Amino acid sequence: MTTPDPLRRAMLALVAAGGAGGAAGPAAAAACAPMDEAAEAAAIRKVIADMEAAWNRGDFEGYMAGFLNPGVVFVSKGRFQDGWRGTLDHYVRDYGGAPEKRGTLHFFDIQVEMLAPDAAQLVSRYRLDRPQAPQDGINTRLMRKVGGRWVIALNHVSSREPA
Repeated sequence: MTTPDPLRRAMLALVAAGGAGGAAGPAAAAACAPMDEAAEAAAIRKVIADMEAAWNRGDFEGYMAGFLNPGVVFVSKGRFQDGWRGTLDHYVRDYGGAPEKRGTLHFFDIQVEMLAPDAAQLVSRYRLDRPQAPQDGINTRLMRKVGGRWVIALNHVSSREPA
């Protein structure tokens, strides 16, 4: 995806700093500090790669390390999952057990757009290869940098119906 234009970047920094009348402080300084977008995007891509590797070895807790805990908002199949724990329970219930039930997960066509020093939008395709009920679709994610670490704060999955 393209980098936001300078006006949009300035507006995002202004919002992050608390608006036009906001007091200057650490948040304002952080919002206006230069950001190495390529490095931040690479860090986000690493989170996704680590999640993919965790899934493929059957480590659902490791997979969930990429999500904001406990506050992730997860939307799939037209409904909200019940936070971080509900999402983990869903994965264990629906994909746990034998490797052929879990399948092999692959994220690709990953596009990252930096929105602010602590926020990014990620859109990617995914494919879950398995003998029964393979899946593919699109993930739309709001990434947030919390405690110096990128995590998924909002995850929306749109699966394609099998042909």
